[in-house]
Amino acid sequence: MNLKRVVVTGLGAITPLGNTVDELWNSLLNGVSGAAAITRFDASRYKTQFACEIKNYEPTDYFDRKEVRKIDPYAQFAMIAADQAIEDAKFDLDKLDKDRVGVIFGTGIGGFTSFLNEVVEFAKGDGTPRFNPFFIPKIIGDIAPGHISIKYGFRGPNYATTSACASAGHAILDAFNHIRLGKADVFVTGGAEAGVNPAGIGGFNAMHAISTRNDDPKTASRPFDKDRDGFVLGEGGGALILEEYEHALKRGATIYAEIAGEGSSADAYHITSPHPDGLGAMMAMRLAIRDAGMKLTDVDHINTHGTSTPVGDIAEPKAVVSLFGEHAYKINLNATKSMHGHLLGAAAVVEVIATILTVKNNIIPPTINHFTDDPEIDNNLNFTFHQAVKRQVDFALSNAFGFGGHNTCIAIKKFKA
Repeated sequence: MNLKRVVVTGLGAITPLGNTVDELWNSLLNGVSGAAAITRFDASRYKTQFACEIKNYEPTDYFDRKEVRKIDPYAQFAMIAADQAIEDAKFDLDKLDKDRVGVIFGTGIGGFTSFLNEVVEFAKGDGTPRFNPFFIPKIIGDIAPGHISIKYGFRGPNYATTSACASAGHAILDAFNHIRLGKADVFVTGGAEAGVNPAGIGGFNAMHAISTRNDDPKTASRPFDKDRDGFVLGEGGGALILEEYEHALKRGATIYAEIAGEGSSADAYHITSPHPDGLGAMMAMRLAIRDAGMKLTDVDHINTHGTSTPVGDIAEPKAVVSLFGEHAYKINLNATKSMHGHLLGAAAVVEVIATILTVKNNIIPPTINHFTDDPEIDNNLNFTFHQAVKRQVDFALSNAFGFGGHNTCIAIKKFKA
């Protein structure tokens, strides 16, 4: 069977580093940290009092007041990113065959904030159930793709993917496979999460998963640094327009890059820790490269999962060295989570966007906040510390891993007609 080619023709993002793709990209290239004191709630009694929140976000700038009451922040972020991507793709929506347009979006938790608020209000009462009629539609994880399809009338495949911090990775690879199998022409895909709330911070604190460096939030996310003490929780959304190549060509679309392959795997090891030798990560990368029809030595760049957790940051470099051998030292690795934090269900798509722009522009954003080498990490690897690097990048990978041992790798190739 001849598989169809899949290209990227639109991007959208609302992140702690900016509320558009241009703002995100400029912040990444300039090594800006999105971490700051939490404003969403009073965090003074929490071990962690900072996060990577979206700045200058006023929901009524995007939605009317009735919509704001009906749509959880995670779905708001998804819709804003999707709106941007659809506008960026410059479709003539009146001519688009909407039966051939699908929406697949990932989220780790869904309407976390709405669930928390509703249950807290119930607990304050006398036991009489007085729930908001929009409670269930606000919290379900599949409501974001539902909202997007309803707004635009897209009637193709529509659902959500949930695999913790790999959720958006699975959404992208599912959309990619639908198009190359000929089941749709266009997909709006990506992920969103809004987990900066008392339960999110408290829950990850209880797991000892997030940094407690309250004295210096901007340097708290330290991927691959010896003194890393956990990730920095973030929030936001990202979206891609994936399009069948001939369909994009026919309408004269601007093409950012080509999605060339995908790999996914399970660690089958532990609910929160990766396999110590990175076996699952290695398999996902190997499968993505093979699926793309490329060689190991073709890889120029990897946007790592790189969360700044003590265990995860050791396993992933091991996987890179084990898979690539000597070529590993010729690859520019980076961890953009050092700047935008960990966006959970939105993390994979924001990092894929960064990787797409890296391939398009031949410039690799840095990994910031590196101070001390970790003797347990092969520091002969090129982690692109401190400053962006210009380099010809024709083929790159973007990794995402999630609690439960879920792994995805998206292979991105410079577009050539």
